[in-house]
Amino acid sequence: MGRRLGFVVVGAVLAAGCGGGGGEPEVSAPVWKEPGSYAYTLTSATQVLWGTFRVTVRDGEVVEAVGLDDDSRRVLRDLPERPDRVPTIGGLVELLEQARQERADTAEAEYAADGRPTRITLDWDENAIDDEAEYVIGGYRPAAR
Repeated sequence: MGRRLGFVVVGAVLAAGCGGGGGEPEVSAPVWKEPGSYAYTLTSATQVLWGTFRVTVRDGEVVEAVGLDDDSRRVLRDLPERPDRVPTIGGLVELLEQARQERADTAEAEYAADGRPTRITLDWDENAIDDEAEYVIGGYRPAAR
């Protein structure tokens, strides 16, 4: 793919552990299928997306992102009418998989019992500055059917 930041909705079945050159064995994560509609809280620490957001996903797309702190409100103010700039959980999973395929130095995830990620940590090159990313996923609530 070649891109470092881009978000596409996908269902998630991933391996836990480091995808980098460390050679550690990967352990299968619990299986989680991303629902089409849900809400969650994202705390993001990246060069382009910083802060805590309340995210609403409907039909696989972000339809609303609300900044919960000054940093996230500033990000959203700079990206008016682009709530999709804040990723779905599936988009974060895809980014993790991409980092693993590109053999990033760090591509790790922690998972809830149902298999959805609760924390994703990325660092494409440990010697580079400003390519690290951490995403903390909380407050997950699937939409009522």
